[in-house]
Amino acid sequence: MTRQVLLTSVCRPLGVRHGDSPSVGYELLHEQVTRVQGLFSPRSHHIQFSLEYIAENLEVPTVVLQYPSRRELVRELKRGYAVVGISFVLATYHRMKEAVALVRKYSPQSQIVLGGYGTVAPDKMLRPYGDHICREEGVGFMRRLLGAREIPMPYRHPLIINPLRVFGREVSRTGIVFGGLGCPNGCDFCCTSHFFKRKHIRLLPTGADLYQVVERYLQVDPQLSILILDEDFLLNRRRAMAFRECVLRGGQPLSIFVFASIKALSQYTVTEILEMGIDGMWIGYEGTRSGYAKQKGRPVEEIFREFREHGITILASMIVGFPYQTPEIIEEELSGLLALRPVLTQFLIYGPCPGTPFYEQVVREGKLLPEVAENPELFYRRGSGFYAMVSHPSMTPGQIEAAQQHCFQEDFRRLGPVLHRSVERWLEGYLKLRESPSAFLRAKAERIARDLRQAYPLFLTGRLFGPTAQVRRWIGNLQERLHAALGRPTWKERLQAIGAVGLACWTGLTLRLGLFQHPPLMRHTFRMSDAPSGARWRRWQQRFPSTGKLPRTDYSSGLRSRQA
Repeated sequence: MTRQVLLTSVCRPLGVRHGDSPSVGYELLHEQVTRVQGLFSPRSHHIQFSLEYIAENLEVPTVVLQYPSRRELVRELKRGYAVVGISFVLATYHRMKEAVALVRKYSPQSQIVLGGYGTVAPDKMLRPYGDHICREEGVGFMRRLLGAREIPMPYRHPLIINPLRVFGREVSRTGIVFGGLGCPNGCDFCCTSHFFKRKHIRLLPTGADLYQVVERYLQVDPQLSILILDEDFLLNRRRAMAFRECVLRGGQPLSIFVFASIKALSQYTVTEILEMGIDGMWIGYEGTRSGYAKQKGRPVEEIFREFREHGITILASMIVGFPYQTPEIIEEELSGLLALRPVLTQFLIYGPCPGTPFYEQVVREGKLLPEVAENPELFYRRGSGFYAMVSHPSMTPGQIEAAQQHCFQEDFRRLGPVLHRSVERWLEGYLKLRESPSAFLRAKAERIARDLRQAYPLFLTGRLFGPTAQVRRWIGNLQERLHAALGRPTWKERLQAIGAVGLACWTGLTLRLGLFQHPPLMRHTFRMSDAPSGARWRRWQQRFPSTGKLPRTDYSSGLRSRQA
């Protein structure tokens, strides 16, 4: 047997119907952001990025499986592998154990590597299942394990393109750029920051490195949106401004989504942000009294308003269950956030993740609820942001969980579907930028106009099925504003709107019944000389070439800079 490597996610099916936490599944956007929006929820499968990235940077034959069934994993294991890596998070610890059992049974000669943020669990909970545990950047770890020489960053970057679907139809694609790991902000609840000891590992060290990867994606499809995975991308102003210079020299208007803090954003003007191609960002709103260092800078109301007026989509995340919160304070903070009119919102419960200061505090003070303190596996399964696991000064666990659900529902009820909120934001940006003295920003307005025109068929569905009469009227008014700016719909667009109603009804039915919610196996091969043939395998196999040519398949994951 050659020294082949198999890297795999946990097995499907996943989800509440299969015994998992409410947020465990294949779609971060749908499960943690638009979870109550039903048929209006944009859909985008979320794979284990790290497996593709690591596989690209090894030198031995490697296969990556994304969401295999148990039978599909067993079939692959029987091919014979020296090393099997399994990626998981705490909430899928129980799924990791299932995969390990299959490896031990069907490929007993394989060395098992456990990786991902689930490895924050202590050794006593992991050693029975893994021969090796990766608690660091994965490329360097795996290369050392396999006896390969160390290579410098930037590593080889795979091309991973993710489709976004609305009403079951693909509406856009996003190229994923792996900018860095870790975050120096060190919020007390943040697993990703403390996993890397509050250090920022720049996988793409310079602005030029970042732009070179973006250019490769644009060679595949000039209309791709881009997601830069980096915990607080704009915190390093020197790198960000160097990237801006590359974008301006390229002259092509981009659509980029990033992660940013108020602290980082306060270093820039909105024009500088737009000139980087950024038109979407995830901002931690957290809570008005949470006091994190990353929230210091310009007033949050000022930033949200200015960015909204320039067409920048904001996904704002809020935490429920801080010790200072009461039901009244949560309602006050929720109303304050919704008054800022973010396009998307996430609400997670303040929870202790092993390795973070908050976890150490609650363990030291004995504040973990008895049922999870006495049962580590139950603690892991509930460590998803949707369970209250810490005793609170003024609220019961049930009240905290009910407050979280209330926040999701009120966001949808008051602000409406994210699809139409996105269109409103683009329209504001188009109206602002079309008269800009900058040719670059005028070209950006033209790109926005093309996206707005493609959104015409959304409105009939919104006027029929919006959550409240007030929201349905707002959707109708938004439609009139859009038509005034870009013209009345054509007959083709009117017919597409009728068709969209049918697709939306079918989408809602399948979601309610749990039909067709699980992705098929995605099998990607790297440096394999004996890849199986046949139409079915060719459909799901994929290599990520350095040439930038379009891969045969392009399933992967990510948020799109414009959610619609």
